[in-house]
Amino acid sequence: MSKLNRLRGPVVSVFQARANFSELLRQADQERRSIVIEKRGAPKAVLLSIRDYVRLAAPEPEVLQAIGLESQRKGTDKLTSSQIDRIIKAARSKRSEVRGPSSPGSRSTRHFERSEKSLLPSPPRKRQH
Repeated sequence: MSKLNRLRGPVVSVFQARANFSELLRQADQERRSIVIEKRGAPKAVLLSIRDYVRLAAPEPEVLQAIGLESQRKGTDKLTSSQIDRIIKAARSKRSEVRGPSSPGSRSTRHFERSEKSLLPSPPRKRQH
């Protein structure tokens, strides 16, 4: 039995994984195998294809639809990446100024909501003829 044939099982040692990573990656991708990597007999990680990972990690379509509708309702679906970055930076800056975690309705949360609205794109104005 060749060394690679022994790697066809669902569990390999960290040393086998290191020595044969390309083959394991091929198996995970092309053969859609999930491979458990163990160290000293204890499972430590799983190697799986990106398709399997996305299937396991992606939210359900209903969740995505609900998030999209909420984003449209708030107007945040029109934000650019740089606007989102500024909102995050402002929230982190405010959070670091206030000691302790902010609770809903606290001063820092209210400030964030006001600053978030100020960064939203303005709605298009109607032209008067």
